[in-house]
Amino acid sequence: MATVKLLSDDELPAEARAVFDDIRKTRNSDFINNFWRALAHDPKTLRRTWESIKEVMAPGALDPKVKEMLYVAVSVAHGCSYCIHSHTASARAKGMTDAEYQEMLAIVGMAAETNRLVTALGRARRRGLPRRRICGTKPGALTAQPVSLMSDVTKCAQRRI
Repeated sequence: MATVKLLSDDELPAEARAVFDDIRKTRNSDFINNFWRALAHDPKTLRRTWESIKEVMAPGALDPKVKEMLYVAVSVAHGCSYCIHSHTASARAKGMTDAEYQEMLAIVGMAAETNRLVTALGRARRRGLPRRRICGTKPGALTAQPVSLMSDVTKCAQRRI
């Protein structure tokens, strides 16, 4: 349910109408979704948001389907059902398969789980715990020094560069 009235084309301020015209032209469609209609109450925010989305989602190094899939993943992480549905439809229109969607959701779910675990663990201390190898060291090269999870990750990343 909208918290603001969704403006029809007849109710648009002139500046918002110009943005809607650009959305229609850019997307080659007469359809304007409710997100834009809600933002039309504030034409400056509407224009800024549209210009940013147009720039970020424009052709670039990433394939348009991948950009939409990333948008879905972030929307899942932030719990925005409107954006999940909107960008899933866009990703499907750009060729995302059911298998790609399921795999992306598995990655999002795994990242959410491991992110929570790392947050909960905070600083992993090696004292009193079974010793283990640091990423990139020779087998048998163990450490008993307290090492933060971030320094562990940084060391692994530096060794792989």
